[in-house]
Amino acid sequence: MAEPAARARRRPGRRVGPVTRWPIHVLLIVAAVVMVVPFVWQILTMFKTTAEATRFPPTVLPETFSPHAFETFFSTVPFWSMFGVSAGALVLRVAGQLAIASLAGYAFARIPFRGREPLFGLFVLMLMVPSQLFLIGQYELIRGLKLLDTLPALAIPGLFSAFGTFLMRQAFRTMPKDYEEAARLDGANPFQVFWHVMLPMARPTLAALAVLTGLYSWNDLLWPLIVSPSGENRPLPVGLAGLQGQFGTDYPTLMAGAFVCSIPLVIVFLVLQRQFFAGITSSGLKG
Repeated sequence: MAEPAARARRRPGRRVGPVTRWPIHVLLIVAAVVMVVPFVWQILTMFKTTAEATRFPPTVLPETFSPHAFETFFSTVPFWSMFGVSAGALVLRVAGQLAIASLAGYAFARIPFRGREPLFGLFVLMLMVPSQLFLIGQYELIRGLKLLDTLPALAIPGLFSAFGTFLMRQAFRTMPKDYEEAARLDGANPFQVFWHVMLPMARPTLAALAVLTGLYSWNDLLWPLIVSPSGENRPLPVGLAGLQGQFGTDYPTLMAGAFVCSIPLVIVFLVLQRQFFAGITSSGLKG
């Protein structure tokens, strides 16, 4: 009787062998192929002619790989001026949102004050409201500040984010209080505790929020169209949208432009991918 009991104790759980894992691997491979196919099709379309891109039945490989689509894109769209507007709006929005969301998240997570929970509940409710409902009010504010057709007009509404506040609050809630108590015993005030102790430990979450905010800012199309009625200070998505004609679309040029415009975001993600995944897994789902 003692030997079977000891053998049972030595087997804590059933291990999944390679034979039972193959359906999962097949499913993941199929999902990866489904996700990669559109990007491969985009790259192949960039080197086709318009006739090849619209041919039915469609052709997979171009007859001759030609960079004509890139030449048309750079000659049609003022790329560098729009790139500067997109980059400037991205920097302003990301820097402002990281500062405001981290301060608000720390206050909701660590500083007790009257009405904290109901106020945070309002922040969470804002996540359920479509952002299009705020467009009229935001436009009236920007027009009242006389900021139409300016770079700050593109970034100001994005400085305040209920999701960013929620993400930072969850990150600060998962941190141990021992560090705060030790800093207070050394004479640090609340802002010094936040700046020198808590904020450095939230770097993975800050990186994740920076990537998400930058992605939204770079791809924003509706708001720049509203606050730039004269056509000045418009970002790259507006230039890409202008490539879609009323009576036809040059798909190779459009695909080439989309590829060129996505390169900066891919570089940013590759640089911050480790911090991004660490921030997503360590905040937002705990606490």
